[in-house]
Amino acid sequence: MSALDSSRARLTRGAALASITMALLLVGLKLWAAWKTGSTAMLGSLADTALDLVASLATLTGVWIAAIPADEDHRFGHGKAEALAAMFQIVLIALSAFWLAFRAVEQLLGGGRTDAAEEGIAVSLIAIGATLALLAWQRHVIRKTGSVAIRTDHVHYQSDLLLNLGVIAALALDQYLGFGMADPVFGIAIAVWLAWGAWRASSEAIDHLMDREWPDERREAFLAVLARHPELRGVHDLRTRTSGAHHFAQFNVTVDPAISIAEAHRMMDEIEAQLEQEFPGVEVLIHPEPGDQSAG
Repeated sequence: MSALDSSRARLTRGAALASITMALLLVGLKLWAAWKTGSTAMLGSLADTALDLVASLATLTGVWIAAIPADEDHRFGHGKAEALAAMFQIVLIALSAFWLAFRAVEQLLGGGRTDAAEEGIAVSLIAIGATLALLAWQRHVIRKTGSVAIRTDHVHYQSDLLLNLGVIAALALDQYLGFGMADPVFGIAIAVWLAWGAWRASSEAIDHLMDREWPDERREAFLAVLARHPELRGVHDLRTRTSGAHHFAQFNVTVDPAISIAEAHRMMDEIEAQLEQEFPGVEVLIHPEPGDQSAG
C-alpha cells in the first residue's frame, strides 16, 4: 500500500471511529431524555442517532474494506465497498424518516403532550456541540480523502443539527407557549428533512456503483494534459470511472506509424508521468495505435 493510500485509510478509519464514539454517547443521553420528556421529536432524534450508530459501523466496515489493496480476485481494488456502505446508510435514513413520520402523525391525531422540557433541551444542546465538533473533523477528512462513505456520514450528521434544533423548538413551544401540536409537527418536518437528505446522498454512491464517467470539467482537464505532448497525433475512446478513492482512465492514442515499439513505450511512460503530476493516483491504461485520428 502506498503512503498516500495508507494516510487515507488512517484518516477515514479515524473519522468512522469518531462517529461511532459520539453516537454511543448520544444514544445514552437521548434514551434518557426521550423517557423523561415523552417527546416524539426527541424520540425521532433518538431513533436517528441509533441509526447513526449502525450507519457509522457500516461506514467503518466500508472504509476498512476499501483500504485493502487490490488482489487476484479484485484487480481494481475494493473501493466500491465505500459506495455500498453509503447505500446502506441511505436505506437506514429513509427507514428512519418513514418511522418518524408515522409516529408523529399518530401523536398529532392523539393530541399528546411532552414533559420535562429542560432535560430534553439540555441533552439537545449537548448533542449540537458534539455534532459540530464531529462535522468539523469529517470536513477535514473529506477534503483530504474524498471518501464517499464519510461524505454520506457527514450528510447524515448535518441533519442531526436540524433534528436537535427542532427538538428544542418543539419542547419550548409545547411547554412554555402551550402549543401542544408543536412536537408532532416538528417530528413530521424532521422526517421530511431526513428523506430529502437520503435522496441527495444517494446520487454520488450510485454514480460510483454504476461507473459513471468523470464530470466534464475533469475529463477536459485530463485531455488538456494529453494535448500538451508534442508527439501525440490524437486521443480517442477515453473512458473514466471512480471506485471509492481510486480513479481509473483508459484511452487510445495515435502515434507516428514509423516509430519503433521502444519509442512508443518511451512516449507512454512520458504520458503517464505527466498525468501522475496533474492527477495523482489515477490508474491509467493506454493503448497506442499507428495512424492519424483527430482528438476526441
